[in-house]
Amino acid sequence: MAEVLQTLKNFQFPCNSEKSGSSEPPKSVHSVRPSDIKFVAAMGNVETLPDSGTVDPEKQKWTDQRPERVCMEVVTALSDIIRYFNPSVLRPLCVPGKRAVPHTGVEDWQAQAEELVRSMKEDQELDFQNDWKLINVFFNSSQDYVCPSAQQQRHTAGGLHLLDGALDYLQQEVPKAFVNLVDLSETLVLSHWDQGTQLSPTEEPSRHSGENLKLSKVVTQGSYQESWDQLLASSKYNEQESFVVVFQPTFYETPPSVSEGCPLQDPSTLALNLWNSMMKPAGQKDEPFGAGETRPVTCPSQENPYLFTYKNSKYLPRLLHSLEKLEVRDGMEITCPNKDPSDTIPTSVHRLKPADIKVIGALGDSLTAGNGAGSKPGEVLDVLTQYRGLSWSIGGDGNLSSVITLPNILREFNPSLRGFSVGTGKEYSPGAFLNQAVAGARAQDLPFQARRLVDLMKNDMSINFQEDWKLITLFIGGNDLCDFCSDPVHYSPQNFVDNIGKALDILHAEVPRAFVNLVKVLEIISLRELYKEKKVSCPRLILRKLCPCVLELSDNSAALASLIELNKKYQEGTHQLVESGRYDTREDFTVVVQPFFEKVDMPKTSEGLPDNSFFAPDCFHFSSKAHAHAASALWNNMLEPVGQKTTQHKFEHEISITCPNQSWLFLSTYKNRVQSHGSQLPCRDRAPSASRPTSVHTLRPADIQVVAALGDSLTAGNGIGSKPDDLSDVTTQYRGLSYSSGGDDSLETVTTLPNILRMFNGNLTGYSVGTGDVNDTNAFLNQAVPGAKAEELMSQVQTLVQRMKDDPRLNFHEDWKMITVLIGGSDLCDYCTDSNLYSAANFFDHLRNALDVLHREVPRALVNLVDFLSPSVLRQAFLGNPDKCPVQQASVLCNCVLTPRESSQELARLEAITQAYQSSMRELVESGRYDTREDFSVVLQPFFRDIRLPLLADGRLDMSFFAPDCLHPSQKFHTQLSRALWVNMLEPLGRKTETLDLAANIALSCPTQSEPFLRTSRNSNYTYPTEPAVENWGSDFLCSEWNPSNSVPTSVHELRPGDIKVVAAMGDSLTTALGARPSNSSNLPTSWRGLSWSIGGDGILDTHTTLPNILKKFNPHILGFSTGTLEETAGLNVAVEGARARDMPTQAQDLVERMKNHPEIDLESDWKLITLFIGSNDICHYCENPEAHSAGEYIQHIHQALDIFYKELPRAFINVVEVMELGGLHEVQGGKCDTLLAARSNCTCLSHSQKNSLELQELKQVNWDVQSGISRLSYGPQYLQREDFTVVVQPFFQNTLVPLNSRGGVDLTFFSEDCFHFSERGHAEMAIALWNNMLEPVGQKTTSNNFTHSRTKLKCPSPESPYLHTLRNSQLLQDRSEADPNVLSWAVPVAAGGGLVLGVGAMMVWRAVRGRQQETPPTSLNTMSF
Repeated sequence: MAEVLQTLKNFQFPCNSEKSGSSEPPKSVHSVRPSDIKFVAAMGNVETLPDSGTVDPEKQKWTDQRPERVCMEVVTALSDIIRYFNPSVLRPLCVPGKRAVPHTGVEDWQAQAEELVRSMKEDQELDFQNDWKLINVFFNSSQDYVCPSAQQQRHTAGGLHLLDGALDYLQQEVPKAFVNLVDLSETLVLSHWDQGTQLSPTEEPSRHSGENLKLSKVVTQGSYQESWDQLLASSKYNEQESFVVVFQPTFYETPPSVSEGCPLQDPSTLALNLWNSMMKPAGQKDEPFGAGETRPVTCPSQENPYLFTYKNSKYLPRLLHSLEKLEVRDGMEITCPNKDPSDTIPTSVHRLKPADIKVIGALGDSLTAGNGAGSKPGEVLDVLTQYRGLSWSIGGDGNLSSVITLPNILREFNPSLRGFSVGTGKEYSPGAFLNQAVAGARAQDLPFQARRLVDLMKNDMSINFQEDWKLITLFIGGNDLCDFCSDPVHYSPQNFVDNIGKALDILHAEVPRAFVNLVKVLEIISLRELYKEKKVSCPRLILRKLCPCVLELSDNSAALASLIELNKKYQEGTHQLVESGRYDTREDFTVVVQPFFEKVDMPKTSEGLPDNSFFAPDCFHFSSKAHAHAASALWNNMLEPVGQKTTQHKFEHEISITCPNQSWLFLSTYKNRVQSHGSQLPCRDRAPSASRPTSVHTLRPADIQVVAALGDSLTAGNGIGSKPDDLSDVTTQYRGLSYSSGGDDSLETVTTLPNILRMFNGNLTGYSVGTGDVNDTNAFLNQAVPGAKAEELMSQVQTLVQRMKDDPRLNFHEDWKMITVLIGGSDLCDYCTDSNLYSAANFFDHLRNALDVLHREVPRALVNLVDFLSPSVLRQAFLGNPDKCPVQQASVLCNCVLTPRESSQELARLEAITQAYQSSMRELVESGRYDTREDFSVVLQPFFRDIRLPLLADGRLDMSFFAPDCLHPSQKFHTQLSRALWVNMLEPLGRKTETLDLAANIALSCPTQSEPFLRTSRNSNYTYPTEPAVENWGSDFLCSEWNPSNSVPTSVHELRPGDIKVVAAMGDSLTTALGARPSNSSNLPTSWRGLSWSIGGDGILDTHTTLPNILKKFNPHILGFSTGTLEETAGLNVAVEGARARDMPTQAQDLVERMKNHPEIDLESDWKLITLFIGSNDICHYCENPEAHSAGEYIQHIHQALDIFYKELPRAFINVVEVMELGGLHEVQGGKCDTLLAARSNCTCLSHSQKNSLELQELKQVNWDVQSGISRLSYGPQYLQREDFTVVVQPFFQNTLVPLNSRGGVDLTFFSEDCFHFSERGHAEMAIALWNNMLEPVGQKTTSNNFTHSRTKLKCPSPESPYLHTLRNSQLLQDRSEADPNVLSWAVPVAAGGGLVLGVGAMMVWRAVRGRQQETPPTSLNTMSF
């Protein structure tokens, strides 16, 4: 007994006993907790053997003891566990039965029950009526339940009948009892199954005893447990509230490594197994543990703290669960236009049509044998039936309209097909025919199957062995993976491949005219998802025992990682075996790998759960539904070209059976793949350098030994090989066809950069082949990831560098490497969602960081930096073909490129950022940063910059150049990309082609004798251009018509610039030029009035661009301009920081007085030009007093000021500059100058408004009303009565956008130190915009400003139109709302900058387009971006 207690102490006990107790004694047995148990008892014979002869009694060490002691040790151990929850549990009791009697009789059970009741009643410490009791009834059915039979449930019922009397007596006499019914025969039999003992103890072998032992064993065991559960759940023992009987399986797995002399379960282990079983719901008691495991005690859960009964488990028999999903088997019809065989029997397997096939055969395991394919839901035992007629690759039951199998598809082409299996039976049954798959088979069994198949075909009189074309499908590997952990050496990838090779060798040597499908072993890891989902009804014990090495592993364990790696090596090994050419030595024989099982996603129900309708009742084998899917997938694979085959069949999708392509009717082989995308290389000199070059500038094509690629889905190859209507296949990555890194086939059939380079160096390595993601081995050094953005380029670089260092095929330090980088498309697709995150400045930084790592880490490398595909090309292809392209998914595919409207600000913004990205790339390369080493260089290949799309004869775009999503390039497009890249590489810098005409016949260039090298800046004798430093922000005066009128005009409509004698200005801090130059002290910013855009007169136009300095070119004696910073030299600049519209009448009156008092101004005769700009402060403070700051009030104040001028000033031309829009301040995000906080703190209404709030909408409406009201001033009649007076609105600020630098960031040179106001450069640009507006007709004025620096942007009066434009001399009264605003290429709206309160700079980081055009930017899901 002490040994048992010591053993129990070794088990981990993590339960919190304090949280497991009941607040009051339970009234129902279905709510009994462990802490409620006061007494543990047992009856039966614990050491009973299953049968004489089955177990050697001498090997039963612990059962050699007296039955009473063994029984007592078990219940004592069980009591000790309960004592953790209830310290007052009483001493246990055991009433053993007769010893070593295999079949205990009814009388003995009755006697034991009576003895147990008597003992409990006599126990003075036990409150017999009120204490809850745990009674364990140990029995041994000792029947042949392991042999599957329709009588199994009757056997179970018979076992219960033996116990009826005892259980009835206990139910009648014992109140408050939880009874465990424990069948010890399972414990003993299971242990000796694993030790290789006879399956069935009966003298007569059952009908399945010759079958796969393991499958029979686990299926029948699971079925046996289910039978007991169903029987007890529906019995009288599950009807009362104070008494219940629950079947507790005591499965105990003995590891294969346990020697024959090891004992079976010791008492403490048996007790712990029993306890853990009690802690699991009925129907889920299928998680045993073995002798070598140290598993903790299972604790009651917080949700279910009770001992589980059938009621509180909500037990529903698995059969009832499954009947809800009873599948109706269904077929389909195909109507292929050409089902004819070849005109004559073909002699080449590479010219084989489906109708030429006359014989079909198959090799494999239970998935090919069809185990359980026709089983009804819930009938687990029927999984042992082999439904060969339903088998995916070889079944011939019914026809295609009722059963989808490969033979039934082929019979649509050749009704005389032979060899398929029908009905049920084993491999040697008559109906099996040429289906020689064996349930439980492993790769080692294939040679035997191949031998038998060959013999059957040779000996069958209905088969012309020499002449008939044969299709043989081989599929194996699931059982190898399921058992690999038991013997890793035996199940090694090498042995797996070798065994398959032996079978194929037999077929290759002996079978003429054969096409062999080698189906890749499936990705078995997905089975874990089905196993672990408890909401799905599956017999987990059966699953666990069928595939222990897959299902018993812990998540994220090293063992699981090893399994995944082993699975991949199995798959890769089969590929390498076939692609070695070993089976392409004869014209009438080939082996083709069919990879549709390479990647398997568990099919899901609409609720997102694993869909077990695809599985047989054991949840391991395929149902007929899955067999149908597999058949269609295999057929489609057979028609798909090698290198473009589907590697992941979508089981959830509707079954689709394709027809042979009318232009290619043959089954695809490695030698007959389509040859429409090849190229000819005319180069005669393909030799490498005489010795390995040490300089990248003397590198010949043949010197390249390694190719690699980085980028997004374009480089990953998404959709290259997709069929025109197969949109879902665009997710397939056809890496072997990728323009820069693909190595499928050869240049004769597939044009890629590696295939071109392989014509110079046959030992080139690094290229990718086939399909798959970046982690697949065949991706090799193509590290591009679909959807990758510039931010992720660094990760790709790091992975690439490490792979190149680690791969034994590369000499990292000596081999010359060519690395092609293409990135940026995915960033543009999401740019509008976060303009800061995807800014050109960030793009520049990410690209630079990635190239820096290559430069630092990689010796001997030439890097091609390729431009990305222009957004305008994508829009043209995608939006121009709504019938073919998934336009409804535009926001999902590439939101920011595809959804903006034509001529919208969003589109202008996109073009601007695109140019900024391209400028960033050019700036980075031309910086010379990567030309500091002799063995490394980065070359910009610009062929992608200008794409010309091909047109069909009817003028429509030729969409065959695009994948089905109309975004990714097809193989035709990639072919042209490869050619263009190659040509670019041989062109010298400064003369590289920047245009790609997809319809052009691009010939592959050759290195010349005089120029044999791949071109770099040095061997091109090319010097990168440099931009001269800007010394000042002056402008050049290029006008020829600058003279004034011959006489002073009397009409304002005939006013020339040279006629202006006086300039003046009014407004706020933007007109006072606050902060235009940096401050030399810590004081407040200075107002540099002499630099003010509309009134400053410092210096001359050559150095300072202002409106007065422009006018000085026409009239050097102009008056009124400001100079310097002092108030005394302000001239006629009456602007005041912080001013609002209400201050304009005062400023107007002040200005009139200054003019009247100016000694040099002739008020009556001199023409005056006055510029008024105000309004930002009014809008910012609108919410404080809406009535005082309404648009109406604003316009009224402006009118009052203009009325003063109209009344007081003769000969006046008034510029009213339209106020900017401020509502977008909610999109402001901080950068180097964090304007958001400052802007909101100074702009009260913005700080109180939330995005899309009613307040913000109202603020925007006021802003728009102000703009609209101002714009009407040009058309209003009130100032048209005088010939010498006019008011003209200058609208250049209406759509002005913030200037960007070459990297797409906000150009801070336009702004002052406070980031609110304009710098001298900004004032110069405003002056240019105002001047140009004045020379443009009303109704045709530019409504935006181009902030690009140029000294020649000033417009000139023309001989035809020499006047400043007014409404009358414009001769055009076009409504401004109808005019198409000339929105230029800037990214973010500028906020107006009036006053100390709010400057223009506050808007510089807006990342949304003007709110009036689109309040909410579109959201991008970006599932397929590139």
